[in-house]
Amino acid sequence: MADQLLKQAQDVFEGQIDFEGQKQAESLTTILLIGTGLLALVLGFYQENVYITLWVGLGGTAATAFMVVPPWPLYNESPEKWLPAGSGISGSGIEVDGKKIN
Repeated sequence: MADQLLKQAQDVFEGQIDFEGQKQAESLTTILLIGTGLLALVLGFYQENVYITLWVGLGGTAATAFMVVPPWPLYNESPEKWLPAGSGISGSGIEVDGKKIN
């Protein structure tokens, strides 16, 4: 029972995302930060208030962090299937500096 709870907690805190999820998170971060920056600049310019620019930028950055930092399940929709440990070809005949690598 305790092992099962520990496994569930580990899955939550480890933050498993796949390569496609990393790509999605990076694209989303770029889009949101650019959009937030432009919105903050425009609002601050028209209101002639630098505090509006700073607070809108800070809020957008916090919202972006909330959307991309936690390992949401949508970032792990296509996990890679890794080979089991020790399944490599033994004695494949690779040579490095004239020495055979096993």
